[in-house]
Amino acid sequence: MRRAILLLSAGLIALSAGAASGQNSPPRNLILFVPDGLRGRIVTPQTAPAMAEVRDKGVNFKNSHSLFPTFTMANGSAMATGHYLGDTGTFSNTIYTAYPVAHANDTVTPFIEVDPVLLDLDEHFGGDYMNEETVLKLARAQGFSTAAIGKLGPTFLFDHTDKTGAGGQHSIVIDDATGGKNGVPLSQEVQDALTKAGLPRVTPSRGDNGKAGDAKTPGTTAANVTQQAYMADVAAKVVLPMFKARNKPFVLVFWSRDPDGSQHNTGDSLNSITPGINGPTSLAGIKNADDNLAQLRKALDELGLAASTNIIVSSDHGFSTISKESKTSPSTKGKYDDTPSGFLPMGFLAIDLAKALDLPLFDPNDKNAPVAENKRPKAGNGLLGKDPAKPDLVVATNGGSDLIYLPGKDRKLAGRTVKALLEQDYVSGIFVEDDLGRFPGALPMSQLGLKGKAVTPHPSIVVNFRSWSSGCEEPTNCSVSVADTVLRQGQGMHGSFSRGDTMNFTAAIGPDFKAGYVNALPVSNADVGATAARLLNLTPKPKGNLIGRVMTEAMPNGATPQAFAGTVKSQPSANGLRTVLNFQRVGTQRYFDAAGFPGRTLGLEAEGTKQKTAGK
Repeated sequence: MRRAILLLSAGLIALSAGAASGQNSPPRNLILFVPDGLRGRIVTPQTAPAMAEVRDKGVNFKNSHSLFPTFTMANGSAMATGHYLGDTGTFSNTIYTAYPVAHANDTVTPFIEVDPVLLDLDEHFGGDYMNEETVLKLARAQGFSTAAIGKLGPTFLFDHTDKTGAGGQHSIVIDDATGGKNGVPLSQEVQDALTKAGLPRVTPSRGDNGKAGDAKTPGTTAANVTQQAYMADVAAKVVLPMFKARNKPFVLVFWSRDPDGSQHNTGDSLNSITPGINGPTSLAGIKNADDNLAQLRKALDELGLAASTNIIVSSDHGFSTISKESKTSPSTKGKYDDTPSGFLPMGFLAIDLAKALDLPLFDPNDKNAPVAENKRPKAGNGLLGKDPAKPDLVVATNGGSDLIYLPGKDRKLAGRTVKALLEQDYVSGIFVEDDLGRFPGALPMSQLGLKGKAVTPHPSIVVNFRSWSSGCEEPTNCSVSVADTVLRQGQGMHGSFSRGDTMNFTAAIGPDFKAGYVNALPVSNADVGATAARLLNLTPKPKGNLIGRVMTEAMPNGATPQAFAGTVKSQPSANGLRTVLNFQRVGTQRYFDAAGFPGRTLGLEAEGTKQKTAGK
């Protein structure tokens, strides 16, 4: 098996050189617009005209990549810092912290899309749990006007160490919590401007868009229009005019909850794979995000800021329709109050591993109470072992992939866990922390940029779940994935190593980008963060080396490096399964297309006779 090099020093050199070369020219403004969960190939002039226009008139990054695990906070950390997850420590939306998080009801497995939880993590991990400076923080320190508006969690992530937020020198942060007890305080200047614009100081709720339904009740049929209309109005009518009046460069992050929220909670497809995330609710969510972008661009035009503003549009990940089916899982034999008979319950991985390893199962989201037969952990997470305060194994449930931690670094337990995972039909790809050793059927975690300078606990095993296409002209638009989630079959999820989840949407337009350019080179969300720093003439001082590259090929007179394709394969397990990783490479930097067991992951076809004997 070829050894991976994920130092990514080329990205660091390009970032430093690019930043130095731009010091003599004044930086322009930057808007980073994130349509959460937008699939890379779903954008057309019909589904999303504003985003299609940016792509077609600016730069079309047609070979774009989400980082794996393909979750919001993970990829938000990459865009915010330019670093891979092994440095930011944001390995998924739910992680293991190894200490009880007070703002998450003292669980050791918090869901981190919550502002007070991020503050708690910062306090515990030396003041900055990501251990890398964000682009917004760097820009603010250089005198830029800065703001982050949008979805709770990733919005705050862009300047989470700015603890006060109540003065002109601070970033403006407006998310779901604004105006409530957990919201970032607004300066008097912003409060007065909101009042003058006729806008409330409290963010409206999601309303019907927040209704996920249950096993018998369909979820939402409404996009997140009201909440996002408020946020778009705040950006267009308050923040951008304020920044123009200050007469200095600015950075604005706008994180649109749609289409992610509408795809997750869609009520178009209860317990059915089709139409899944291709029903009218999901399409309405895409259009809603598109309308927000159009409003921001219109405001730039009216304020005379368009010619001096670069816009990068990049979604955090793609999306898949949820499957809850398995023929091998012991959990499907149980009877659960909220799960249709024969379907996988939330927490199936924790339940199945407890049985396979013959370990007691406790619920970290229920004061470490034991999980009874025919019951599931409340949030799917599990503590396995005789003493929940000192677990042998921890499962952090996330969706299309889950994280497993072995606090005692027990190699024998790691081997038994890998063996148990290889017996389940819902598993497609296993990645194990390098220090635990090599296991047939699994690849080392360093192959994915998950082993770096992170100060949060590193996962011991990352488990990818099976994915496939439900059948359409563009398979990545109709990806289906087994998902460990409270959501239902037919609703939406992400997180897997399916090409449907790794293929996000990225486009850019503005004075520092080429016009009408189709970029065939691979790019990632870490590259978005690195490129943002370059555009703003910022010089980060990284602690870790897992850094994205500056997308110079998209800039006028920028260098266009070469790209290569590659594959890494594990040794086969006793039952013949092997984890295969397909990637692309620019210099020493990898871009991850798809991974798993061939034939069980969308974008990773079943191996033929030749392929089975190839690849040492």
